[in-house]
Amino acid sequence: MAIEVPVKLYLDKLFKECRKVSAGLALLSGPVKAKALHAMADRIAADERIILAENVKDVEAVGKSFDSVETKERMKAAVARVRLTSDQIKEMVERLHGIADLPDPIGAVTARHERPDGLQVSKVRGPIGVIGVISERSPLVTAEVIALCLQSANLCVFRGASEWKLTHQALDVRFREAATEHGIPPGAWVLIDRYEKEVAIDLIRSGKALDALIVRGGTGLRRTVAEQAKVPVLCDDGGLTHFYVDEDPDISVAQNLVINSKVQQAGASNSLDTLLVQQFVGRQFLPPLINRLLDEFKVEVHACPKTVALMGQMAMTGHTAIIPATDADWQTQFAGPTVAIKMVEDLDEALAHIRAHGPCLTAGIATMRYESAMRFTKEVDAGAVLVNASTRLHAGDSFGMRNDVGLSMGKLHAKGPIGLEQLTCEKYVAFGSGQLRLPHPVPEAYFDAIMLKRP
Repeated sequence: MAIEVPVKLYLDKLFKECRKVSAGLALLSGPVKAKALHAMADRIAADERIILAENVKDVEAVGKSFDSVETKERMKAAVARVRLTSDQIKEMVERLHGIADLPDPIGAVTARHERPDGLQVSKVRGPIGVIGVISERSPLVTAEVIALCLQSANLCVFRGASEWKLTHQALDVRFREAATEHGIPPGAWVLIDRYEKEVAIDLIRSGKALDALIVRGGTGLRRTVAEQAKVPVLCDDGGLTHFYVDEDPDISVAQNLVINSKVQQAGASNSLDTLLVQQFVGRQFLPPLINRLLDEFKVEVHACPKTVALMGQMAMTGHTAIIPATDADWQTQFAGPTVAIKMVEDLDEALAHIRAHGPCLTAGIATMRYESAMRFTKEVDAGAVLVNASTRLHAGDSFGMRNDVGLSMGKLHAKGPIGLEQLTCEKYVAFGSGQLRLPHPVPEAYFDAIMLKRP
């Protein structure tokens, strides 16, 4: 029986190879990367049946891991989560083609100016380097992350969820064959095929081997990364999503915005967590909205005392009752069909609440007042701030960036969707003709002597 290599040795060898390959990725031309990505998409489309067959094995393995009747509902949810469909394969193919068509960011000059002494100074985009990715998301995210990293000339070290082990392997083999046939060097990305917890922990502690980290997963994973990471975290989808209904909104528009922000995809990172409503408007706005959330969309509502009092007769009229909110609710990214609702006195109290219960990933406001909108955009510190628009629009495709690897609220690299440009960094490139930093330590008489000696 083969002896498994210890985790540390396994990763050390892997990272050593990564550094060798990483330097060459920045030299790949845009057309080469685009052809490779189109070929990867075509290969996935051609081998759809094989990939789905491997996914069925993953689904069966997940089903067998549940052996108790009491966990039947949990088993159904887990199986549904792991199952890959033909429509998802088609979406994967479309996303790969879309990424291939994006302009190559590497080498792009974002600014240029000439100094008084004639020095030509430019800011040029280049890759970040080796990026570690820890994901609990579906293979659709896997394909998108690998493609965006390749297009931005970053080497991606990907550690996915074990539930999709065979599906990931099937995708990886086809990606790799198609890419190498079109000029991409072997090892342009790495799919980690070991799923021990120690592998993930060592990965987020690999400060000397990785240049950045992308985290796609739940609260537990984000907490572990926050506590133990020794690598800069590029994005992790963490942070709360707030929406404030001002004292003078368009009521029907505001209701649609709230429902879309919460219900369109309740588990998304930019799905609504806390709804703040100006109390005068709340008396008219909240009862019909809460009834729809509870009865029509099956959203669990946790509410402040004022909202509970307003809706106090609901249980008596046959409606599902709302739940009194706790302090923890105002600090929770629910990532599911739950929302916390609070009535506030005015914009001042809304802004104070958002500041006190952060960090904030996405913030939205429904208002007809220009002054309120401008103040909200200036004072709220979030990855994205939206005025009279759904928080679900905080995404790369909605902002014209086509694709992203996740959302960030960081202050040191980029906020909002982390797309192709945000997977690069800028460096200064300067062209001169002998310019020196003055005063020069060599006396002018020395130059005169050199000039005299020249024929």
